[in-house]
Amino acid sequence: MHAVRAPVAFDGGRFLAGGATVLVDGDRIAGVEPFGCELPEGCTLASYDGTVLPGLFDAHSHLVSGGSLGALERAGAASDDELDASIEASLQAQLRGGVTTVRDLGDRNYRTLAARDRRTPGLPRILAAGPPITVPEGHCHYLGGVVSGEPAIRDAIAERRDRGVDVVKVMASGGMITLGSDVLGVQFTPEHLRLLVDEVHRAGLQVLAHAHSLAGIEHALDAGVDGIEHFTGLVDGGVQVPDEVLEQVVAADVAIDPTLGFDRAAFDALPSPPPIVAKLRSSGIDLEAMQVARLAVVGRLRAHGARVVSGMDSGAAPTKRHGRIDLVLSDLVSAGFPMAEALASATSIAAHACGLAEVTGSLRTGLAADLLVVDGDLSSGPAPLSSPELVLVGGVSALP
Repeated sequence: MHAVRAPVAFDGGRFLAGGATVLVDGDRIAGVEPFGCELPEGCTLASYDGTVLPGLFDAHSHLVSGGSLGALERAGAASDDELDASIEASLQAQLRGGVTTVRDLGDRNYRTLAARDRRTPGLPRILAAGPPITVPEGHCHYLGGVVSGEPAIRDAIAERRDRGVDVVKVMASGGMITLGSDVLGVQFTPEHLRLLVDEVHRAGLQVLAHAHSLAGIEHALDAGVDGIEHFTGLVDGGVQVPDEVLEQVVAADVAIDPTLGFDRAAFDALPSPPPIVAKLRSSGIDLEAMQVARLAVVGRLRAHGARVVSGMDSGAAPTKRHGRIDLVLSDLVSAGFPMAEALASATSIAAHACGLAEVTGSLRTGLAADLLVVDGDLSSGPAPLSSPELVLVGGVSALP
């Protein structure tokens, strides 16, 4: 048995007065004790000056892509060996950012399921959706999840069920990086989207809908999805999400992952603005104004009592590098979330949304020893998340 001690501790829901000593026995948390407690005989101690907390979730990732310009599109033509190498590198980057659980919402050839099933000790656990389901020439069509018509929809869900996916991802609107798709409109007819959701639920799984447009959000809600990714609310000329839509989200208990965490430094380093910027401008949408409006929407989600989880869309673009979940939490704080609520969105709330609340996401006896220690007081803000000192995944030290 060994112990991790820090003067600041966050247990997944709140900061613990006076810090904590977390006892680890094998791959499990054996106890969460006061900072100055006496240790069991033979227990070794690692003492830190910063904050100890559960390992973080990135609830929206694309591990087959490293995040360079065009990398996700290139994954559509990559070999399995190339995809596996990208997955490995992406997981290592996530670890360096304190992430111990990754929910992958779009791969090629189900390679993230293969990585999940051969899970290497010390690497993050994976939840995998396989290729996202989309329409012909729709968002991320190059990842291989294209369907057309009722039989194809039923077959796609049956295939994912038989392969053992953890969740199903569907594109309810066009996307930012698939330029031929309609980012202001919807994908699928209402009847086909409802059929897809019903088939997923019949298979005992959850379905998450990609939706950037307001029309796509309403489309997904009407179909009865379990979660909405992005939730941007794009309309011609800007961002718009009426209160009645937020009320519908809360009434249906739909989990929202707004995929915040726009890396401005990475954007400024691009040699030229990506095509999506011109596409947005043609619809009267300024990127900077959109980012401000998105934070306002997320703040309103909190005010309405919606469940918000933290995912970055990591791997999708240079502004969305793996291992930068700290940028997501910083945006949540900017949107009005107290630090404890922001952290909960990437720990206990994310664990609940992913069906892992009895596995990880909290400092609680019996859960997996997924721990993060950072150099600084997280109760004062998210900056220390950029400098992890210790990452344990199932009790295994993950940092060199």
